[in-house]
Amino acid sequence: MSADDRPLSLETRVVHAGEPEPRIGGALVTPVFQSSTYVDDGSREYHDLPYLRLNNSPNHATLHRKLADLEGAESALVTSSGMGAISTALFGTLRAGDHVLAQEGLYGGTHTLFAHDLPALGISHDFVDLRDPDSWRARLRPETRAFYVETITNPLLTVGDLPAVVAFCRSHGLLGMIDNTLATPVNCNPLAIGFDLVVHSATKYLNGHSDIVAGVIAGSAEMILACKRKLDHLGATLDPHACFLLQRGIRTLALRVERQNANALTLATMLSTHPAVSRVNYPGLDTHPDHERASAFLRGFGGLLSFDHAAGAEGARRTVEALTIATGAVSLGGVETLVTLPAETSHAGLSVAERRKIGIGDGLVRVAVGIEGANDLCADFASALDGSVAT
Repeated sequence: MSADDRPLSLETRVVHAGEPEPRIGGALVTPVFQSSTYVDDGSREYHDLPYLRLNNSPNHATLHRKLADLEGAESALVTSSGMGAISTALFGTLRAGDHVLAQEGLYGGTHTLFAHDLPALGISHDFVDLRDPDSWRARLRPETRAFYVETITNPLLTVGDLPAVVAFCRSHGLLGMIDNTLATPVNCNPLAIGFDLVVHSATKYLNGHSDIVAGVIAGSAEMILACKRKLDHLGATLDPHACFLLQRGIRTLALRVERQNANALTLATMLSTHPAVSRVNYPGLDTHPDHERASAFLRGFGGLLSFDHAAGAEGARRTVEALTIATGAVSLGGVETLVTLPAETSHAGLSVAERRKIGIGDGLVRVAVGIEGANDLCADFASALDGSVAT
């Protein structure tokens, strides 16, 4: 095999894939095209008109090529937020009267979209336990069209039987949709497993610097075209400067996630031995119930973990307040370590009963691990936990 035939590594592709050739004006970095409209190129199809809301500026085009390459997709589309990507993917593929199977324990915003917003549009759903494939068939209906899951759930870090989901979708003619935000293309490529459509909150690891909000949809050219046409009308277009920042962030994706994988495992291991912690949720631990399954198709276990404080909500709150390196703030995937209490943030929209049903207690602490020194992070959490139980 010659050097020209050798497949490029992900580390090389995050830097070079999708970049314009020849480079625009010789610039190594694609400039920000701060223009809302462009000279008419003769397009007579509305969705092809050169206009910013139609997601076809040079900044969008570069990102679409790069993201499609990283996910092994025919095509990709960026949106103005992760929820914009999820909503557009669902609205672009479903119609009133359709029914969806959705994984229990989804991200709070996604759960609320399924539970409260989609029914108002005539799209029904059933939440199913991804660890119990035998239960899925009972929830099927003649109008079931899709199965929506997450590679790794937020904040409990469960990893379902994703190959079984793909097989189930193939057997019943369903569209397999998956949120790959927490795994990233570094740790998993769901299309290679057999899923049809992948979504991301690019706000998180893809950008990695806590300075934009964005989303991604990747899949076949036909499905992405359908999603684009829906997005053109919904108007959730990503701003050109945010496109520029996302493209810049992706270039260091492989390096950042590799460090976050390692840091999270080190921190999870330490937390699992601390007397103030009653449970640690991280699939990289061999004590995690999904560890063996996750190891079969994940190349790394990600930078997110969570743990239950033995003293409940007050102990969790004291821990968060005592941290000096980790910062109390929502979101995840940036270079800095962030902590939240999911019952008060990402899943505050769920009732107490709904949270308890999926295992989110008031003493749960979610940790989005950054790229700081692992020993520094362990010392910070150990000190905060020690103080949280002091009398």
